[in-house]
Amino acid sequence: MGHWLYRNIIEPGKLPLLLALASFVLTFVITRVIVRLIRAGKGPFGNVKAGGLHIHHVVPGVVLMVIGGFGAVASSRYGFGAGLSAVLFGIGAGLVLDEFALILHLDDVYWTEAGRQSVEVVVVTAALVGLALIGFSPFGVNDLSDQELQDRGGVILTVAVNFLFALLALSKGKMRTAVFGVIVPFIALIGAVRLARPGSPWAKRLYRRRPRARARSRLRAYRHDRRWAGPSRKFQDWIGGKPDDELARPLPGHR
Repeated sequence: MGHWLYRNIIEPGKLPLLLALASFVLTFVITRVIVRLIRAGKGPFGNVKAGGLHIHHVVPGVVLMVIGGFGAVASSRYGFGAGLSAVLFGIGAGLVLDEFALILHLDDVYWTEAGRQSVEVVVVTAALVGLALIGFSPFGVNDLSDQELQDRGGVILTVAVNFLFALLALSKGKMRTAVFGVIVPFIALIGAVRLARPGSPWAKRLYRRRPRARARSRLRAYRHDRRWAGPSRKFQDWIGGKPDDELARPLPGHR
């Protein structure tokens, strides 16, 4: 295990990335546990307030991200400074993305249906960083041979084609497929060739005069959502807690 860690993580300079990912995931998990205990009225924890103002944990998260980010820029990929900066950045990113929905809506939507977006963003971020950690490069450049890498034209063509696949998947309303397709090109290819989701830019423009394609798109989206929406919601509830039916409370100054 030690030999594998040195050859695949430490020697290539990936230790800061591993530390950032571990601290990111651990911070998110600990934060969710604490806020769920606060919500249930259990334990010694409570909301942080200053003069009656609720200080959301996105605030210290931003501070830690700034410190860790500038520290990473100022250091190399090796040494104590790089590791410390990576840990600080990971902790800050975990705190910030845990309240991603709050930042997006400028409302306190943490325990509402919209708050699920935070869990989705955290899961996707952790997955993408994990793929990068184990050796995947964006747009599949890692699949090229040494001879192909020497040919700049081949690299540019590979990047352009894979980027096109990702854009097509995104235009068809398949955001997750497009995001993961940036790292794993085959995924973007699947999203690019399959039917677009109803309401996507592709469907609105190209299915407008094709009623059969529009009907197939709606039917496929219905079957997909019926099959996967339930398990997806249960998984999100298991990670982040089940949202309630309360209306989102506007943040101070954003009514």
